[in-house]
Amino acid sequence: MLTSAFKSPAEINTANLLPAAPTLANFIYVFTQVPFLTYMFNSFLVAGVVTLGALLFHSMAAYALALLKFPGREVIFLAIFSTFLVSLPVILVPLFIIVKTLGMLNSYSGLIIPALFNAFGIFLLRQFYLTIPGELSEAAVLDGCNYWQVYWHIILPLSKPIMAALAVFFFLANWNSFLWPLTITNDPNLWMVQIGIANFQTQYAASWNYIMAAATVAALPTLLLFFIFQRQLVESIKSAGFK
Repeated sequence: MLTSAFKSPAEINTANLLPAAPTLANFIYVFTQVPFLTYMFNSFLVAGVVTLGALLFHSMAAYALALLKFPGREVIFLAIFSTFLVSLPVILVPLFIIVKTLGMLNSYSGLIIPALFNAFGIFLLRQFYLTIPGELSEAAVLDGCNYWQVYWHIILPLSKPIMAALAVFFFLANWNSFLWPLTITNDPNLWMVQIGIANFQTQYAASWNYIMAAATVAALPTLLLFFIFQRQLVESIKSAGFK
């Protein structure tokens, strides 16, 4: 993909791995002849908002399910965990009907709100919070803290490694999302980067140099995130009890 992104149209079908004369013309074409910057902005906006919102809501839910005692706690966690068995294609039609009824088709709210809640984040954070000594929360309560203050001043600061790892997972999942954005948006101004690349393949089926250039640009943010947060990813998996 990377080498083809720098090849000219005449070289794209050759067997040579490296281009004879690398060119930036493909990237210039992608950014000037199609609204690729709009696609990337939409992806950054949706992925960023979903990541921040999901971390907030998931951490609060996991804190309640792991450290607070109330009737039905295990039943609620089991119900949330059971949603792992349901994939997006199964609920795509009813979810589309709900979003349409709420008037969120062709809108950022329709792209963001359904993606905020995911059982994986709640499960992983709950497993992490179960490793935190309960004496910390009890001591804070004895000092006069309420549940929100315990969560905000004690639990969240201790959650930085797992939160950083989840931020990468959530961002990548929404950056690469295709099926749901394709289902609820037909306005090109709201297309995300993966839909833009798919549309690019339709329009330029024979021009693989342009398609590879667009795919290279779309892959850069994901690679940067993995390089920056690779330590947090490993630490979060170890602390969550996985081998």
